Order: sequence, then structure tokens, then C-alpha cells
Amino acid sequence: MSQTTLLVAGLVAIFAGVVGAIMSFGLAASDRQQVSRSLAALDALGPKPEAVRRELDRPFNERVVGPLVARLGRLGNRFSPRDESSRLRHKLELAGSPLRWDVERVLAFKVLGLVAGLVVGVTIPVGLGSSLGVTMGVAIVFTPLGYFVPDIVLYQAAYNRNERIQRDLPDSMDLLTISVEAGLPFDSALSQVARNTRGPLADELFRVLQEMQIGLGRIDALRALAERTSVTELRGFVTAMVQADQFGIPIANVLRVQSRDMRVKRTQRAEEQAQKVPVKILFPLIFCILPALFVIVMGPAAISAYHNLLH
Repeated sequence: MSQTTLLVAGLVAIFAGVVGAIMSFGLAASDRQQVSRSLAALDALGPKPEAVRRELDRPFNERVVGPLVARLGRLGNRFSPRDESSRLRHKLELAGSPLRWDVERVLAFKVLGLVAGLVVGVTIPVGLGSSLGVTMGVAIVFTPLGYFVPDIVLYQAAYNRNERIQRDLPDSMDLLTISVEAGLPFDSALSQVARNTRGPLADELFRVLQEMQIGLGRIDALRALAERTSVTELRGFVTAMVQADQFGIPIANVLRVQSRDMRVKRTQRAEEQAQKVPVKILFPLIFCILPALFVIVMGPAAISAYHNLLH
């Protein structure tokens, strides 16, 4: 073997040794970095016992239900029309802003209702062994029904609240009129009515007083009151008070007229409800009372005629 060949082989061996050493050092450093990163990740993923204890001490609603509702609310808001949030906010105001109800929670309930309606609409026909067409038809009916259940609940809550306001309004107007005629300013008379009554109307009057205390004008506070309800008499009262303030009409005269009109309208509503009673009782009478009466009256005669025919 020539010297040139030995020299080349020696250089190749030295180069291979240097490359091998560099690679081994690099792999060792990489392994150490990987181990360090893994330990850091484990340390980050493994919280301290105190943090775990604080997390577990939080209520279940804050740890699970709250984030789930927020995520469902964002999902519902993403697939809802643009004016859906403002429409739901107005419905919540008409319903009296129920405790722990907001737009995000209503949207989350709508998403849950959509999923629940789809599951129920598919499960019931499949459990009864129905065909594919029947299953699809029931699912098509139940799915939008589940989606609109929160809207139905809000509508019923708003309807019940407006009925209560309409029923309590004449008595509150009488007390307000008496207080103003006794010499109290309108704001003090309104506070007197709010303190001595109960129900959604008293809550709305308290809110009007609070808005006036934080700097909102009386007219603007009353207009906001009219926007938060759909009771025609209350809207008429707000309109009369706005006009009285603009034209300088004595408030006592306006309140006296409004109180008398509300009492008349309450009497008319009572008479209207009394006139509807015969129509409403007609169907229970035909389908429930008369069949039972026929069985009791005609039953013994039919049994006697049957036995006489047999003998």
C-alpha cells in the first residue's frame, strides 16, 4: 500500500472520527434538551397541590357549567342573525331581566334545545320502530321546536309580567294621585308608591327613581320605562306625563284623568272576561260533563232495556 493511500485513509478516518464526535456531542446535548423540555412540560402540567385545591374549591357552576354555557353562547351567536342579540335583550327586558339570564345564556339554551330536539326527534321514532320517513319528519318538527323553547319561555314570562303590571297599575295610579294631591312632589310621590307596593310595577318604579338619581332626566327615565314594557295603559301614562311636562299642565290634573281612565278600563276588561266565560266553558261541557251525565242518566235505563229484550 502506497504512502498516498495511507495518507488518504488516515485523513478519512480522522474526518470520520471528528464527525462522529460532533454527532455524539450533538445527540447528547439534544437528549439533554429534550429531557429538560419534557421535565419543564411535566412541571407546567402538574400544578401545585395548593393550585389544585383552589381549583377544586370553586363551585361546579364556575368550573364546568359557566365555561360550557359561554362556549355554547358564542356558538349560538355565530350562527344567529345579526339582530338576534338586540332582539333577545329586548325580550329579556320585557320579561323583567330574570336573575342569571342574559343574551349569552339564552343563546346557549337555544343551542342545547336544538341538539335536544334533534336527539328526541330521532330517538322516539327509532325506539318505536318507525320508518326512515317518519323519523325524519319527527326530527324536522322537534329540532326547531327545541330551538324556539327559550323564546317561548321568555314570551310567557313577559306576558305574565305585563298582566301583573296591568292589574296593579290602577291601584298604583290612585295612590300616586292621592300623594300628589296631598302636596308631595312627583318624584317623592313616585317613591311613595314604589315603597308601598309589590310586584314588577314597583320594581320598574324603583328603577325609574334610580335612573333619575344617577342623572337621567325624568322624561328620559319615563320613556325608558315605556320601552321596557308593552302595557298600553302604562305607555299612555308616560305619554301623558311627557306632554304635561312639555306644555306645563298641572300633574295632579293629568294623574286624576289617568287614574279614572285606568279604573274604567279595568272594569271593561273584567266585563270582557266575564263575557268570555260561556264560550270557554262550552268545550269542557260538551266533551267532559255531558258524556258523564248521559252515562249516569241513561246508563241504568239502557241496562234495564237490554235485560228486558233478553227475557
